[in-house]
Amino acid sequence: MLNKQILLYFASFLVILIAVMIFAPRSGYTPAGIKNVNVEEAKKMVEKDDVFVLDVRTPSEFNSSHVKGATLIPVTNASGSGLSPDNLLEARVDEVPKNKKILVYCRSGHRSVSASKILINAGYEQVYNMEGGINAWIAAGYPVEGSEKQ
Repeated sequence: MLNKQILLYFASFLVILIAVMIFAPRSGYTPAGIKNVNVEEAKKMVEKDDVFVLDVRTPSEFNSSHVKGATLIPVTNASGSGLSPDNLLEARVDEVPKNKKILVYCRSGHRSVSASKILINAGYEQVYNMEGGINAWIAAGYPVEGSEKQ
């Protein structure tokens, strides 16, 4: 009887341990196919002009400040922007060229991971997530366009 209880406790412990390992957030985790780049690497990519720069923030955020040459396709209807689902990245993914590197950024780097996942799932292979987003870009002193030009 005691052995059955010990076995039951052990099995329960294993199930909980496996669940925690699967569902626990992993810092620094990047989904397969997405390459994280810092703002210095991103700036070099932009300067080479061999990348499609995708801003996935809201229109008001984009109008405030964005990387020169960036294309706006919001990933979510964040900050009450009132965008319909057909205006978001999942519906407009075909507007992103498949034959170029794609540099994705948002405000701080969270929405861009979601957008990068959408692109990878849609068959894109050269997806680069700019860590720290436009906040890190501006903090590094790199130029932006929009109403908050430097």
